[in-house]
Amino acid sequence: MPCCTSCSSTPPAGPRFRRALWVALFINVAMFAVEIGAGIKSGSVSLLADAVDFAGDAANYGISLAVLAMGLTWRSRAALVKGLSMAAFGIFVVAKAGWSAFAGIPPEPLTMGVVASLALLANAGVALMLYAFRDGDANMRSVWLCSRNDAIGNLAVMIAAAGVFGTGSGWPDLLVALLMGALALSAGVAVVRQARQELGSVSVQVPTQIL
Repeated sequence: MPCCTSCSSTPPAGPRFRRALWVALFINVAMFAVEIGAGIKSGSVSLLADAVDFAGDAANYGISLAVLAMGLTWRSRAALVKGLSMAAFGIFVVAKAGWSAFAGIPPEPLTMGVVASLALLANAGVALMLYAFRDGDANMRSVWLCSRNDAIGNLAVMIAAAGVFGTGSGWPDLLVALLMGALALSAGVAVVRQARQELGSVSVQVPTQIL
């Protein structure tokens, strides 16, 4: 019976996925440090949101590495935690953008654009590495969704920087931050839904294994 929780039609990922996760982990930690400093310096909500996202992704990659060799039950539980954290990040970004709207101080667009371009290169590389694993279990899918959303977010921050530069207003930055929050919420809901389905399928298999 103890092996029932590890029985799955989707086996744990191999060494290629593990190596990709380690690379992604180091890239996300480095970019978090860069973006948190740039976000504070420039006053950009979207850069700060992206920095928090990098930190969350680094934690998610660490969790993924910890459960790679485990059965589907543990990998799905990890994905459930990650999905909830992605949704929580989305709520945080929306709240932060709402608070910043009252301040009315536009961010510095040059720093936004340069750092967003660097972050886009980093995330595009990570997304390319993880693209082959996008159709795996909920744990693998959550990793792919994180990298995909990051790349989309970086493009959006670059557009926001151009908007701030052209208009002298902080609204493009706030709108992009809201978009990033919506993406995180959407991805979080998708991962939680798949993780719950996988946990449900494992619980159905347990009586069969006992018999």
